[in-house]
Amino acid sequence: MQDVTDLPFMAVIANCGAPDYFVTEYFRVHSQSRLEKHILEAVTENRTGRPVFAQMIGEDIHHLVRSAKDLQEHPIAGVDLNMGCPSPTVYKKQCGGGLLRDPQKVDQVLGALREAVPGLFTVKMRIGFSDTENFETILDLVNKHQVDLLSLHGRTVKEMYRSEVHYDFIKRAAERISCPLLANGDITSAAKARQVLDYTGAAGVMVGRHAIRNPWIFQQIRDDQAGLPISEIPLYQVNRYIKELYEAVSKPHAPEQAQVNKMKKYLNFVGQGVDPEGKFLYEMRRAKSKTQLFDICDRHMPEDGDGTFAPEPYQGVIARPNCES
Repeated sequence: MQDVTDLPFMAVIANCGAPDYFVTEYFRVHSQSRLEKHILEAVTENRTGRPVFAQMIGEDIHHLVRSAKDLQEHPIAGVDLNMGCPSPTVYKKQCGGGLLRDPQKVDQVLGALREAVPGLFTVKMRIGFSDTENFETILDLVNKHQVDLLSLHGRTVKEMYRSEVHYDFIKRAAERISCPLLANGDITSAAKARQVLDYTGAAGVMVGRHAIRNPWIFQQIRDDQAGLPISEIPLYQVNRYIKELYEAVSKPHAPEQAQVNKMKKYLNFVGQGVDPEGKFLYEMRRAKSKTQLFDICDRHMPEDGDGTFAPEPYQGVIARPNCES
C-alpha cells in the first residue's frame, strides 16, 4: 500500500504477527526514475525475518526492465508488477490499472519482465478497467509468460473500493491460471479469509487496508487455517499498537501536527473496530496534538479496561468520509 507499507510499518506489523511475505510500496518507473531510497530501505534494512517483494509501477518497457535488473542487485524475494492501482493520477498515465485497457501492451510488458527476471516474478491486478472485457485475455497472458504468482483484487479499477467484491471472478481466475492465485479485496477477518478461500479455491489471500485496522489478522488467519481458536484482541492492546505505530512512523524534527495528521490516516481504519457508534473516530479526527490524541486513545481503550476489538468493522463506521469502508 502506497505511503503505508514502509519499513517502520512492517516492523510494527511483524511484532503483531507478520504476513508470510511483505510487498514494498511501489517504485515509480519512468525515464528519470531511480530506486527511491526510503522504499529500498524496506528491503535492505528489513529485520522482520520475512521475504520482501519489490513492487514496480510503470508502462515504459525499457525502464521497467532497467529497474527490475537494478532491484535484483538487492536481497528481494522477487519482482512484483502493479497492474491494479486505481488512482486516477496513475491510470491516466497508462500505469497500474490503466494497463488493463491494453492487452497488447500487457503482453509486451509481461514478456520483457519475464525475460529480465530469472527469479520470482509476480503480478497484482484487478478484474478489469471499467468492465471485464479483457479479463480472460489478460489471465491467458499471465499463463503465457509464466508469472509465478498472481494477486487479484475482485473489483474493476473504476469501482475503486466502493462496490462489492466480485469473488466469482477470483474463482474463475483460480480455475484458469496455472500459477498460485491470491484473493484480494475486503479480507476483513480470519473468518472472511476462510469464506473467500473456500469459495474461490485461491491458494491464499492478500490483505491490505484491513491489516492497518487489525495487524493481528495474519496470525489469526494462520491459527484459523490450523484449526486453532481465533484469539480476541483486548482494546488496551490496540491502544499499545497505536502508540507503537506513532513512534515508529514519526520523522525526526517533523512538526507535531504533521505527525498527528499522518497518524490519523492509520486510525481512520483502526477506529472501525473500537466502538459501534464511531465515537473514537469522531474524537480522533479532531485531535490537534499528540497529547490530545493519546488521551482520546486512553479514554476509549484504557489499560485496565475489559473491552475487546471487533473482529469485523462495525456496520456503518466508515474509514474515511466519502470513501471505502
